[in-house]
Amino acid sequence: MAAERPHVLIVGGGVGGALAHDLALRGFRVTLLERGELLSGASGRHHGLLHSGARYVLHDPEAAAECREENAVLRRIAPQAIEANGGLFVAVDDEDLRHREAFLDGCRAAGIPAEPLAPAQALALEPALTPTLRAAFQVPDATMDAWRLGMHFFATARANGADIRRFTEVVAFVMSGRTVAGVEALDHRTNRSSTIAADLVVNAAGPWAGRVAAMAGVEIPLQPAPGVMLSLQGRLTGRVVNRLQPAGAGDIVVPQRMLTLLGTTAWLSADPEPVVPPPDHAARLIALCSRMVPAAAALAPHAVWCAGRPLLVNGRERDPFKISRTFDCLDHAGRDGVEGLVTLIGGKATTMRAMAERTADLVCRKTGREVPCRTRDTVLRPHRGFWK
Repeated sequence: MAAERPHVLIVGGGVGGALAHDLALRGFRVTLLERGELLSGASGRHHGLLHSGARYVLHDPEAAAECREENAVLRRIAPQAIEANGGLFVAVDDEDLRHREAFLDGCRAAGIPAEPLAPAQALALEPALTPTLRAAFQVPDATMDAWRLGMHFFATARANGADIRRFTEVVAFVMSGRTVAGVEALDHRTNRSSTIAADLVVNAAGPWAGRVAAMAGVEIPLQPAPGVMLSLQGRLTGRVVNRLQPAGAGDIVVPQRMLTLLGTTAWLSADPEPVVPPPDHAARLIALCSRMVPAAAALAPHAVWCAGRPLLVNGRERDPFKISRTFDCLDHAGRDGVEGLVTLIGGKATTMRAMAERTADLVCRKTGREVPCRTRDTVLRPHRGFWK
């Protein structure tokens, strides 16, 4: 292993951008390969909710605490990508009200501020809410630009020396016995193949991470879970609106500039490739979200899209909404007897920086370096800097 400046190769241009940023700050030589355009997978195709963590307090407290912490960090390091507009959790019927005390207890346990509002107060803040509102709670949700946030990380990583290669697909690992020594890569723009040596390879391919790991003969606990999202022409609310219930389908309304985004559906799939949104999912989202914001049923659809979540499987849970949104990084040396390969799976866009920090800590341990993380307080460069 190179003594001075180990070379780390990252597979995946989503959360891999945050990892490239972290590793470049720690002095590593970094190469990142993405088979398509940057952020063309799950990391750039979500609804843009910067989670306070409140969405997960009823069933996923670990993810709730992670989101609460990273919400504050991202506001500090990437303010240009964030609209700090706040969020509301609303109860529209008696079933929702049943979750009120558990929701407040969960927010307190996770350290998430949750301010109860009378229905009249909530309607004064957001007149588009249903007039039959039963209860509301104000939380520090925010709206992020899914694409710009990721590009802030890529721009800063490139400025600090990371080699970011788009449209370059890893087609095989270069093996030395049971050690990954590099990759065979295909540049789709030139149709030329090359061999890239590396001291360590990090598999951060999101829903495709299982396929990448399989090239080294290892299996990972990854479950692709596609979901449909919908945008409407016109902005109905100033704040994010969530339904007061355990996370489920059609329970998020996210304002994005002059659009309104509705999310989300979810199902489990063996195939990580993008799928065509099922024809009934858009109508289902509109029907469910209009129970919170009735005017959603009157706006014209702007776009419908799918994204595959890379869920970390722990147990036999088959409900995609109940599988935890936490993350893990796997060292395949101790786990599978394959040295030189680490896999990052799970997580959310809100926690991408934390995912990168934990993975970079593991990279440091594996390369015998003691370099602290600096990404919590390093303000990211403007996203346009990636091309400048």
